[in-house]
Amino acid sequence: MKPNLLKLSLPWLLLAVTAALAMAVRYNFIEPPAFAHLCEGGSNDPAWCGLRQAIVLGFISYGYGYAALATAALALLWKQPFVAWLSAALGFLALLLYCYEAGALALLIGSLRLLRWQANRFSAGAPKHA
Repeated sequence: MKPNLLKLSLPWLLLAVTAALAMAVRYNFIEPPAFAHLCEGGSNDPAWCGLRQAIVLGFISYGYGYAALATAALALLWKQPFVAWLSAALGFLALLLYCYEAGALALLIGSLRLLRWQANRFSAGAPKHA
C-alpha cells in the first residue's frame, strides 16, 4: 500500500498554518507599542482591546504553557493523531507567546507522537520482507 502524500503532509501543513497565525498575532497584534497605547484603559479603547488583553493575560499567567503540557500528556496517553497534532500546535503557540519551556516540550512530544502514528499507520500496509 502506497502512502497517500496528502494524508502524510496535511497535519504538518496545518501546523505550519497555525504557526504562521501565532506569529501574526504576536508580531502584529501583541508587540506593536502603538496597539498597547491604544488599550491603556481609557473610555475610547477600541473593541478589540479586550481580546488583546485576554491574549496577554494568557501568557502572563502561563496558561498557554499549561494547556500545551496538558495536551502533551494526553498525546502520550491517548495516541490519537488529532491530540498529537493539537499538542504540537499548542506547543508552537506557547513557544511563540512567551511560554518557552512548556511550549518546546509539547511541540516535541506532539511532533514525535504524530510521526510515530504516521509511521505505524503507513508501515502496517507495507509488504514484509523476509
